[in-house]
Amino acid sequence: MGKEKKKTGPKLSVAEQHIQEGYALIRSHPLFGVLFKSLYPWTMVELPKGVEGSACVTPFGGITVCKNRNQTPEAWAYVFAHLLLHLGLGHVNPAKVSQGVEVRTWNVACDIYVTRFLRDIRFPGEPASAEVLHEFPGSMKDEKAIYEYLISHDGETEKYAILGTFGKGNCDIRNLEEIWTTKTPWRLRTLSGYEAEFAAAVQSSVRSVLREASSTASENPDTPAHRAASWFINSYPLLGGLAAHFKIIEDPVICQRQEIAVAAVDVSVGEIYVNPAANLSFEELKFVLAHEYLHAGLDHAGRRNGRDHELWNAACDYVINAWLREMHIGLMPQQGLLFDETLAGLSAEEIYDELARTIRTAKKLMTFRGYGKGDILGSGQPGQVLSGGAVSMEEYCKNALMQGLEYQVSSGRGLVPAGLMEEIRALAMPPIPWDVELAKWFDDWFAPLEKHRTYARPSRRQASTPDIPRPRYILDESLTEGRTFGVVIDTSGSMSVRDIGIALGAIASYADAKDVPKMRVVFCDADAYDVGYLSPEEVAGRVEVQGRGGTVLQPGVDLLEAAKDFPKDGPILIITDGWIESDLTVKREHAFLIPKGHALPFRPRGKVFYYE
Repeated sequence: MGKEKKKTGPKLSVAEQHIQEGYALIRSHPLFGVLFKSLYPWTMVELPKGVEGSACVTPFGGITVCKNRNQTPEAWAYVFAHLLLHLGLGHVNPAKVSQGVEVRTWNVACDIYVTRFLRDIRFPGEPASAEVLHEFPGSMKDEKAIYEYLISHDGETEKYAILGTFGKGNCDIRNLEEIWTTKTPWRLRTLSGYEAEFAAAVQSSVRSVLREASSTASENPDTPAHRAASWFINSYPLLGGLAAHFKIIEDPVICQRQEIAVAAVDVSVGEIYVNPAANLSFEELKFVLAHEYLHAGLDHAGRRNGRDHELWNAACDYVINAWLREMHIGLMPQQGLLFDETLAGLSAEEIYDELARTIRTAKKLMTFRGYGKGDILGSGQPGQVLSGGAVSMEEYCKNALMQGLEYQVSSGRGLVPAGLMEEIRALAMPPIPWDVELAKWFDDWFAPLEKHRTYARPSRRQASTPDIPRPRYILDESLTEGRTFGVVIDTSGSMSVRDIGIALGAIASYADAKDVPKMRVVFCDADAYDVGYLSPEEVAGRVEVQGRGGTVLQPGVDLLEAAKDFPKDGPILIITDGWIESDLTVKREHAFLIPKGHALPFRPRGKVFYYE
């Protein structure tokens, strides 16, 4: 008798095999596996040629898959997770949707929310099209808010339609109107069941993560993050001193409360927070810890000086990450990494000015803490004082970094980029007082004039000795012609008389010391008020706060630059608190004088002096 042949099913194509493998991945997932088990049988169909799409969810809670769409198993798992979230989050449930909702816009709003969710949990297989999410405002926290935004902004729905799984022109939630108009009781019970099962799966996953993290921290204190910190203490002197005085906190509850996706640092309390749910490797942890140590050692919190917190944090991240890459410390993680080769060599202040030009986009950048959140915690004010009461934690960090640099260089233990070396050494130099910097600016513009003796006007000292003729030293008036500068003074309501008085007092004293007889003064709030030429003695008494909230300084600058009686090469000094227009244009040499802790809304071309 011949051997009986074993029956086999139809042979699967490569694309179909990838679908089956993606199906297996999603079934084994602790969060989505529960939903998939209760799903209606999913079907594979062949779409007509030219129709783009991977899969969609049906009104019955099933999934229709395009079997002639060839992509990796991970990409299919991502598609399945996307569609399951539509069910689990109630996107097809009419009880959660307002009357009169535009179906396509609602579908796109749900796609945006789902893509955010999958990115937050670091689900693999994200398509390249998801990068468009960086351009979406981060303030919308739920589907309804996202929907209202799309409705009120023309063209935005089409822009984000690529986030769906069934092609840009198609909804990946099929026949929504049929679901909402029919409202069959058994169908509604089915849809509500998906939401209940998803909520239970989320609770189970969170409990599992917290249980695992807490047992790891309590039963095994030798965690990867602590081992990475020990590596710096034992093997990397530049950051070893900093590593020795920071406490590593690996508490998922604290990270959840502080909204820390990967890591953050609070110098004032001497703590670095590492989220164990980020699942970083040992090499990635070395990179992340070095990143936070440099934030602390370079006093990035204290150097913010009134700048926008998130933008300043992002600017510092770009600088630090470029240095760490050059130093080959650990491995760059994918999540929260800000790195751009075109910004290499720029300081944090210069990068901040660049980011301020595109503030709406820059505010959505993702740091190690998360989207639109800085991983530098704390106010930047001096925090705890170390034992002995002699030095604060901030001061200790700067000293530890400087000592680490000297040891690193002397022992030849590794490369230190020139920019980082200069910045560390600059920490040891006391800051130059603002009035000294301002005096140097006057020196650059107004060289000392030679005085001549004359007997035409006797010296006042001759009154005590009338028999002895004494000359007086005077300036040649021809030399002082054109020796002037312009002053544009912000007199809006946000500027106090005291602040203006401090700035003008310094200007008047230096102008007098540098033999500047007159200065051209313009007051400006929303309009320009030309005061004309004033002597240094007259300036301080002529200030008048106009009391308007907003400030536009461009009319004052234009007035000075166009004035026929003002020298074409005369410099302009602008006194403001920084609350001015973001596109101020000054065509000639100029400088700004602003209160310490404030910042300009653009990258200045002239010098900036910060007065106390």
